[in-house]
This record gives sequence, C-alpha cells and structure tokens, in this order.
Amino acid sequence: MAGKEFTVNLNKPLVFQVGHLGEAYQEWVHTPIVTDESPRFFKSDFMEILTRTVWWVVPLIWVPVAMWFISVSYTMGHTLPQVILMSVVGSFIWTFLEYCFHRFLFHIETKSYWANTFHYLIHGCHHKHPMDGLRLVIPPAEAAILAIMFWNLYGILFTISTRPALFGGGLIGYVIYDMIHFYVHHGQPTKQSIKKLKKYHLNHHFRIQNKGFGITTTLWDRVFGTLPKTKADKKSG
Repeated sequence: MAGKEFTVNLNKPLVFQVGHLGEAYQEWVHTPIVTDESPRFFKSDFMEILTRTVWWVVPLIWVPVAMWFISVSYTMGHTLPQVILMSVVGSFIWTFLEYCFHRFLFHIETKSYWANTFHYLIHGCHHKHPMDGLRLVIPPAEAAILAIMFWNLYGILFTISTRPALFGGGLIGYVIYDMIHFYVHHGQPTKQSIKKLKKYHLNHHFRIQNKGFGITTTLWDRVFGTLPKTKADKKSG
C-alpha cells in the first residue's frame, strides 16, 4: 500500500503500522498528539511491558551502578579528587554524546518500512506522543545495551584505571539527562534555569524540530550552530 494512501489506526498497536507510511512518515511523526495517553505499541503484552518505564526506575538502577564503577577507579589507586574530576569529565562527555545521538540518530530521516519502524521505536514515538510519561525515559534493557557498547569503546580510548570513573561519570550524566528530560515535559519548574530548559525543549517539539537538540545543556547547539533563533533574534534580523 502506498505511503500516501495508508492511514495509521491509533486504536490498534502502532509499531508495525508506521512503516507503511513510507515517505509520509516524517510529516506524520512530527505532528504531535498532545495528550497524556500512552498508546499501545505491540499486540504482545510482554513486548508492551518492555516499552514502558516509570521515571524513578532510571536513578534506582543506574546511580548504584555508576557509583560502583567510580569506586573501582578509587580502589585502583586514584585519589578522591582525581576520581571526582574524572567523574565530572565523564558527565561532560555524556552531554556531547547526548547531543550527537539526538541530532544524528534520533532525527535521521527515514522512509522505508523497517527504517520508519526503527525510528519510531527509538524516538519517533516521543515526538508523536510527547506527553507519554511511560515512554519518555530510556527502558533499562535498551540503556544496558548502549552502556555495554560505550564500556567497550572506553576500553579503547582510556586507561584501565581511568575507564571506570569516566564511564561511571557518564552514567551519572545519563541519569541527569533522563531526569531533566522527564521534568521539562511533566514538571512545573520554578527555578529560572529549568524554566528556560523547558521552554527550549518544548520549542524543539512544537516549533523548530530540526534545531535545539540539547537536553541538559544548550552548549553543543551553540557550538555546532543548531541553536534555534528566538523571536527577538528574528525581529532584529
């Protein structure tokens, strides 16, 4: 069935439907449905459970894991200040990885059946249903796969004793990322800095979806020229 002719039935499991949209998928997935509803993805109850994660699971699982990795570098002979510094550097590295993932993978343009399906699972669903609180943070199984990949990569890039603290710091950065991401969607911030992040991220969802890829910081958007213009910038331009 041609992409232009296919219509997604929102009352049926979505994942294996969206691929049929073809080239029309990009427009469909970037037209958000703003409700708290958590749509069904799969017919299988088991598969469905794997796609839903409450926000507090992220710190519950990954903060202890991160602290264990950080402690390994300490037991291997690094001082406490060194371990703290490496952890901070690891968190900073995460902000760059976060930007790269969001810009180059999560916003890749697709049109084939399986590419559309893959994109919908990793990020498209979030743009289609941005207020779905059960599919906002990364499910533990998916996060574990990514963690293993980066642990192996860090083994190539860093020394045996610095690798655990840098990796643990990266995990802390990831937890901060997921918590901020959840809060800017569902929280009511009173602190000005968080208010700005909320406005910045919702602008990415509802106004300029090809800019503003940072979640925890706008730094890399500034560095790589993907900072969206504000209304004041447009008037002065």
